Amino acid sequence: MDRDKALRIVKKQLTEKRYVHTIGVMETAIELADRFHVDRDKAELAAIFHDYAKFRNKEEMRQCIIDQKMPHDLLLHHEELWHAPVGAYLVKKEVGISDEEILEAIRCHTSGKINMSQLDKVIYVADYIEPNRDFPGVEVVRDSAKTSLDIAVVQAMKNTILFLLTRNQPIYPNTFHAYNDMMMKVKERKLQ
Repeated sequence: MDRDKALRIVKKQLTEKRYVHTIGVMETAIELADRFHVDRDKAELAAIFHDYAKFRNKEEMRQCIIDQKMPHDLLLHHEELWHAPVGAYLVKKEVGISDEEILEAIRCHTSGKINMSQLDKVIYVADYIEPNRDFPGVEVVRDSAKTSLDIAVVQAMKNTILFLLTRNQPIYPNTFHAYNDMMMKVKERKLQ
């Protein structure tokens, strides 16, 4: 699917502000894909569709999680997590994208997961550092993303975990597991 068609499809699903964010994620994902030798076309499509379900009705998303037998513990955590796995499902069902790498990058872009692919990491980081983002810690992650995708992922996850902790919010277990997995991989590389 070409970029213009994908953007036309996704624009109907988003607010104007979220569409601007999506353009920023797309441009950042392409830049990261080129820098870290990841398939540019897959990065572009995953970035365009990463927030496809962001504004779907909460009850529709809840029902989708139940009907599609997605991890039940999603329902125990903040609805903000739901749009990623539900979005991957809906992008396949409604848009017809069946590339599992693209769908997986969409699926885990909010929580991360153990054994993230390079494409997963590109979308996770691009969503975090796109140019319209402005919050404490984002510049450190942007700087890291210039040289190490893995370190950028670790820093983004750490910032997210700390943010949630300071607000007494529950943290989705996949995020802890993803952080630990990435942290161990970064440490292993430093020891080699």
